[in-house]
Parts: sequence; structure tokens; C-alpha cells
Amino acid sequence: MKKSPKLPGYLLGKYQLIGTVTFSVLFAIVFLNIYVPFSDTAWFRLGDSVMFLLTVVYILTAMLILVFSRILMYKLKRSIEMTFLKYILWCIAEIATVCGLYTWLTVGITAPSEESIMQIFSRSLLYGSIALGVPYIISGMYFTIIDKNNTIRLMSYENVVTDEPMTPDTQKITLFDNNGSLKLSLSLDNLYYIESDDNYIKVWYTDSKGDLKQYMLRCRLKTVEESFRGSALVRCNRKYIVNIRKVKVLRKESDGYVLDLANEAIPSLPVTKTYTDTVLSHFTGESPLLEPMEY
Repeated sequence: MKKSPKLPGYLLGKYQLIGTVTFSVLFAIVFLNIYVPFSDTAWFRLGDSVMFLLTVVYILTAMLILVFSRILMYKLKRSIEMTFLKYILWCIAEIATVCGLYTWLTVGITAPSEESIMQIFSRSLLYGSIALGVPYIISGMYFTIIDKNNTIRLMSYENVVTDEPMTPDTQKITLFDNNGSLKLSLSLDNLYYIESDDNYIKVWYTDSKGDLKQYMLRCRLKTVEESFRGSALVRCNRKYIVNIRKVKVLRKESDGYVLDLANEAIPSLPVTKTYTDTVLSHFTGESPLLEPMEY
């Protein structure tokens, strides 16, 4: 049986979880008040009455349930691998709990005689799935787009005015945070490799003095790979993306190929079978992207 893929870490971030709960509660309040006139058992009221007080109590209790659930999810993300399937089941459990609370209050408040508890729960589960399921999906899509757009970008600086000596084919790596603010810009010629570190990446490069430095940014290595597809930055391992122009030696060992970079402070980077053909294509003349480096 195929294992469910791991949930992207950006969906489990603190601000993402807070945003999801806030948007879901607001969406649910609007939806349920639109739904009230079309239901015989709905007791939501926004006027000055006892029902209004009960409505406020229910909304606050439901919100506390969601907040507690998301706090627990955030706390457990390091001890439990959250897959898409687990996340979906978790969301279903949240919806079922909130709908169960609604059913319990409905039976106690309106005491309907025409419908059984299971009928009320089934109907509340249907509308609850819309009231909470839709904003869950929208929030997930929104944060996916944000994570996709606010990541590393490869830019050509041939038209930029600068006092730094540059050639027409000079390329720079620019790193942006989630707010779209520029955090780091460096020449591709100074970048050695990018390393995955949980939900972050470490960019290893040399500064103007030639010293090896690292810069950490919240981003997925998979996103970086897709952003730089067709460039000198090549995935060689589940954990690494290497600048092929900085490879000094490619050597074959008993357990596979290894890359030695043009900096003795950097350890050798292994090439796994999944990426062997892609890496080798840059050393067999099959890739037109790169020009040989001189050392």
C-alpha cells in the first residue's frame, strides 16, 4: 500500500494555523447565519434574546475547540509525522466534534420531535463540512500559493545599474521572506550548494573575503529545485542542491558517485541513484547549460 505523502511543513506553521482558525470561524459564522432561515431546527439568533446568548456561547466554545486542536497539532508536529491523510482525518474529527456540540445543544434547546438525534447530527455534519471544510481548503490553497511565490528566485542582472563589475550573463540568487522582503542577494558564482534542514534551507556561499558562509531561509528544497530547473543548480541528493559550476571532482565510489566542490571546507556531497543521471548529464556533454570551470 502506497504511503500517504508528508504534509508540507508550511501548513503546520504557527501563523498559518492561526490564520486557518480565524478565517474558518468567520466563514462559518457568515455561512450558518445564511443557513438559519432555511432550517427548522436552527436556533442561531443575532438579536437581543436568550438565543443570541446561546449562539455566542456555542460560537466561542466551537472556536476554543478549534484553537485547542490546532495548538495540539502544532505541538505534535515534531513527534508525529503529519501526512495528508492524517491531516484530513484530523480536520474531519474537528468538524465532527463541533457538529456533535451543535447536535447536543439543538436537542436540549429546540427538543425536536420529528427528527432523531442521528438525523440532526447527519444534517449538521453536512452543513458543518461546508462551513469548516471550505475555509480549510481555501486556507490551504492560499498558503500554498504564498509559499510558492515567496521563495528563492533566479534573476538576470544584465540591465541593473551597479558599480560592481558584471557581465551580460551575470546571474544572482535572490532570497525573499514570506512578506516578500529581500533578505539576501548573491552572485551565482559565489554559491556552492543549498542544504535542506527540516522546513528551512541553508544556502552555503562565499563572501567578498572568500570566507564560507551560510544563510538560513524558511523554504522547501523541492520548491527551490522547481524554481531553478534548467539552471546550474542541480539536485544531487534528497538533502542537497549543488551548483554544478563549483564541482571540482566527480568520483565513483562503491556506494555511488560523490561530488567534491572547489572549497576544502565543504565536505563531499553524495549523489543518490535518483539523481545520478541528471548529475552525470552535466559531465558527459549532454547538458548545454554549463561551461567548464578553471581552477
